[in-house]
Amino acid sequence: MSDRPPSGVPTPVDPVVRDYLRLGLRFGCVVEGFVDAYTGDPALAAEVAAEPTADPAQLARDAQELVLRVRDAGYDLARTEYLVAHLEALAVAGRRLAGAPMSFVDEVRSYFQVDIALVDTDVYAQAHDRVGELLGGHGPVGPRLAAARAPELCPPEAVESAVRQVAAALRQRVAAPTGLPTGEHIEFAIERDVAWSGFNYYLGGFRSRVAVNADVGHRTSGLGALVAHECYPGHHTEHCRKELVLVDRQAELEHTIFLVNTPQCLMAEGLGDLALSAAIGPGWGRWLVEVLADVAGPDGRPVPTFDPELAEALELASRPLNTVRQNAAILLNDHGADPEEVLQYLQRWMLVDERRARQMMRFITDPLWRAYTSTYVEGERLLRPWLEARPDGTTALQRFQRLLDEPLTPRAIRQELAGPATTR
Repeated sequence: MSDRPPSGVPTPVDPVVRDYLRLGLRFGCVVEGFVDAYTGDPALAAEVAAEPTADPAQLARDAQELVLRVRDAGYDLARTEYLVAHLEALAVAGRRLAGAPMSFVDEVRSYFQVDIALVDTDVYAQAHDRVGELLGGHGPVGPRLAAARAPELCPPEAVESAVRQVAAALRQRVAAPTGLPTGEHIEFAIERDVAWSGFNYYLGGFRSRVAVNADVGHRTSGLGALVAHECYPGHHTEHCRKELVLVDRQAELEHTIFLVNTPQCLMAEGLGDLALSAAIGPGWGRWLVEVLADVAGPDGRPVPTFDPELAEALELASRPLNTVRQNAAILLNDHGADPEEVLQYLQRWMLVDERRARQMMRFITDPLWRAYTSTYVEGERLLRPWLEARPDGTTALQRFQRLLDEPLTPRAIRQELAGPATTR
């Protein structure tokens, strides 16, 4: 039995939404990777692919004109604000692709509806002190942390088995509570020499391909967060639920496209970073140790284990360091810092080795992905307080469900956190 509505005449596409989809697909023809996922009418995609490559400046103008049409279309407020937010981001993207100058800070604000600024390194120094206290011993905290984590490095050959085991355990835990559609499926793959640690390719029809980069040196204590982020109840679950609820049931076909450098990206990455907190919460360390207990690599050896209580305490103490990479992007792009100095900055303050720092530098220097760096920082910073501010009697996963099902934007989340406006 399928969760899909009965087949029949295809749902007609609203003309305004059709032009929104066409606009997004045209951006994808200008920049490879700009369309992260498209599960809509393949005929429309073929039509756009057959066109001459569009002028980015014209795409910017088209986006602004479409904003006016959206506001006159008679949609409800939430749908209108969602589309307007994404069109405004596309207008800026078009101008940037056409060569318009813009600071990194302004670019992030324009795409993701968040204001960013450099975080004082005193914040990082305090986090280092707390990490050092947890580790014990003496000497620089970076080498001590590396030494403590080295024994839990998962051999690249065992990564896929471990990921599959964690995914199965998480799916069993969240499938029923989140209303995961019948027949959903994830295909796993291992990749190398890429700029990310994990990636969800949503294929439509409640199917995803999740690729994991085996080159980054995955720690077993980090596999829970990684798999929750990409799979259950993270990206894959969100795509499935939005396809079921918004596309199939409500015919809001704008959700058949996922575009890089738009507000939906910040929401999705924030959702992904909170996925383990929503699915497991405190105690995730011991849960993960038990899940991985029977996993072995090709040589038959079990994957390395870790101290669950210490892992949780270190994760909490290290959270302030998440903004280091955004600081690095600001320093590099807006302050003209030397790349080698930024590399050292990442190693010093984020407590990572040179290999990991260079991996981050690949991301923050990529023309398409540099602004995307902020989604991994500001998404969690925005959504964690929102998740924790849930009403009494509401579980974290129940609160999280709104992120899976609703077309929320960063501005909408901030308005909720601010509470109802007072009148005088």
